[in-house]
Amino acid sequence: MKVSLLSLAALLGVAAGFSAAPLAATNIRAVTATSSSTSVQLTTTQVDAAPFAKPPRVVREQLPIVYVYDHCPFCVRVRLAMGVKNIKHLIHFLANDDIATPTALVGKKIAPIFELPEDKFVMGESLDIIAKLDSDERFGPTNQILPASGRKDIKAWQKSVQTLLRTLLRPRYVATGLLPEFQQLDGRHAFIKNHQLPPYEKPEWKGDGTPENPGMDMDMKLKLYAEAMATDPTPLVEDLNARLVELDDMLYSEHFCSEGGFSLDDVDLWARLRSITIISGVQWPSKLRSYMDNLSALGDVPLYDEMAL
Repeated sequence: MKVSLLSLAALLGVAAGFSAAPLAATNIRAVTATSSSTSVQLTTTQVDAAPFAKPPRVVREQLPIVYVYDHCPFCVRVRLAMGVKNIKHLIHFLANDDIATPTALVGKKIAPIFELPEDKFVMGESLDIIAKLDSDERFGPTNQILPASGRKDIKAWQKSVQTLLRTLLRPRYVATGLLPEFQQLDGRHAFIKNHQLPPYEKPEWKGDGTPENPGMDMDMKLKLYAEAMATDPTPLVEDLNARLVELDDMLYSEHFCSEGGFSLDDVDLWARLRSITIISGVQWPSKLRSYMDNLSALGDVPLYDEMAL
């Protein structure tokens, strides 16, 4: 088993309904004792770095439903936000080749999709869904998730690893045989057909190689995916490990990436980083690994460590 002790500790803490800050993080400025009470004043730094306080469980009579792909970071955004807000919900994992279900709901094949049966309401777009959830009092305290800070350093880092992660992640998504959207061959082939591997660009990958639909034929796509999995990933993983060290320095704390508290910065960043746990041999810097484990437990969204390839 490759589950870290930290991950288990974080999970047990959330399950028990409380989260304790590490002793080393305690920074007490002044303590004043009286006969009736003890007043403890904490520094602003400690308050800012404290874990997110999870609200009481929200259980609607008719549970909201999210339609998602497990690997999709935009879908993970919504799952993380709903977990952090402690909203009980149903998860419908779509097969990757299922066009009928999302089309019946919103008119096209997209994910995530949010359905609220009690209102006969359906919507798409991850950030719009989160905005609705965090502004509706039926789903607990409002405005719990802070707005995005607009940090350019994290966005630049994400862009810098885009090609690297496509090369490592895409073949692994379909090769594990464990992700729900890829349980059947048709689902795996639908993903491979539409998701190019570097250095190819989308226009030259799309299609089936016929005069009517030019592009790369399916046999070549399957061959390239197989070759990507057969290639020694060591140089790419070593590059990724170095990039994660860079990101670790950008992280504000092990509980959230930007100063001030849990925000849309975390919703986006963590959702993207989660996929990296499907890659075997990744060496996570300490703070970043704690961040991954803490938000996994807080949001009730599991990581991929146990199926890493």
